[in-house]
Order: sequence, then structure tokens, then C-alpha cells
Amino acid sequence: MPTTTRTTSTTTAAPARPAARTGSASGVRALRRLTLTEGKLFLRDPSNAFFAVLFPALLLTVLGLVMPWADEPYDADDPILSQFTAITGYTPIVLALAVGTVAFTTFPTTLATYRQRGVLRRLSTTPLPPTRVLVAQVAVNLAALLVAAVLALLLGVVVVGVDLPEQPLLLVGAFVLSVLSAFAVGSLIAAVAPTGPSANGIGATVYFLSLFFAGVWLPLPIMPQVVQDIAQFTPLGAASQAMTAAWFGQPLPTVELLAMAAWAVLGVPLAARLFRWS
Repeated sequence: MPTTTRTTSTTTAAPARPAARTGSASGVRALRRLTLTEGKLFLRDPSNAFFAVLFPALLLTVLGLVMPWADEPYDADDPILSQFTAITGYTPIVLALAVGTVAFTTFPTTLATYRQRGVLRRLSTTPLPPTRVLVAQVAVNLAALLVAAVLALLLGVVVVGVDLPEQPLLLVGAFVLSVLSAFAVGSLIAAVAPTGPSANGIGATVYFLSLFFAGVWLPLPIMPQVVQDIAQFTPLGAASQAMTAAWFGQPLPTVELLAMAAWAVLGVPLAARLFRWS
């Protein structure tokens, strides 16, 4: 009799596994469909398609073709930087700009607009968890950023003669950390901004201030030392300096890498804590 009881128990418990797999598979399919939908909505906005995807490559190409300083040494007084053209030195800055464009403006504005219109609140009452909207948005924006970075690098090398980086693995690592740190800040903006316009205003302020510390307006090597010291602790400033060091084969930018890691480690949990669905 005990043997029969154990067999019956085992038989009735077995069918639960396929149901769990089916639920997991349907969740993945729902997330895939949602991500594709968010991607289509992203591309339907001309400003997203231009500024997030095309602008970095266009900026680098135009500067390389038009500006007379593009073929001059990046820093004639530096024994390492003098071996590279100015447009090569500007390429890490453009990559940092691409990261900031998506992380500080596009990403938080979209999420805050969804909150303003009640999209997140309505999703919380459906079987689809609202957190999947966040995952889909992150996936779409990361894809746009990756396309923008690859396109900028490709056109830079092929059209305007940008030199390839001396330490490509370090460059990839610095780029990944720059994405994590910038998206941490963007997530904080998305967490506290009640409306799309407010997120756009906050994001634009952070964006243009970050571009200054990234060296977009004036290259960091010719800025005062105090500005360079402050810049290395900001997400885009640290990103620009770390990717520049990787591009030119300079010593490991430990301070900049740690600064970006700190922004990511501290910013993401704080954003999750402050985030509101309505």
C-alpha cells in the first residue's frame, strides 16, 4: 500500500513541469512581440531615428570632411597623441555623445511619457507585467545605441580615415561601462520625472552638461586641469577619457573605469527604488 501511495503522488506531480515551461515560453514570446512593437514605435519618431541612430555618424563624417583641423595631430605637444589625427581623437568623444543621446534623452522621455499617459498603470492591471515594458525599452534603446556606435565607427574608418583603436578589448569594456553608467542616470531621470516634457527638460540639461565634460565643445586635453579632474568622475567624461586611453594605447584608465562602475552600481538600485508606475 505505501508503494501505491508513492506512485500515485509521483504521477500527479509530473504534469506541472510542462505547464511551467509553457508559461515561460509564452512569456518570452510576449516580451519579443512587445520589444518589436516598441522598436517600430521608436523608428516611427523621426527625431529618434535621426538623433539616436544617425547623428553621431553624420557628425563625425561631416567634421572629418569639412574641418581643416581634422587631419592635423590631435596634440602636437604629446609624444603619443601627436601620432594620431584630430578626427581620430574626436571619435571616442562622438561615441560618448551617442551613449548620452540615448541614455539621457530618448530613454527617460519615453518612459515618463508612458507614465503620463497611464500606459504603465493600465499594464499593471493586465497579465503582462509592466516590468516587461522596461525590459523592452532598454532592449530597443541599446539596439539603437549599438547601431549608432557601429555606424559611426564604420564611416569614420572608411570615409574620414579614423585610425583603429590600439586596445580594442579595453575600448569595448569602457564602452560597456559607459552604457551602464549613463543608463543608470537615465533610469534615475525616468524614475522621478512625472511627465514626458519634464523628463526631456531634465535629460537635456544633464545631456548638454555631460557633453561639456566629455569634450564635445572643447577637447579635454586642452581644458584646464581642474575641468579634466571633474570630468573623470562624470559618466560621459569618464567614458570619453577611458575610450580615448584605449584608442591611443595609454595606461589603464583605472579612475575612469571605477567611476563609471560606481555610477552603475549605485544608480540602478536607486532608480529601481524611486521608480513609480503612475
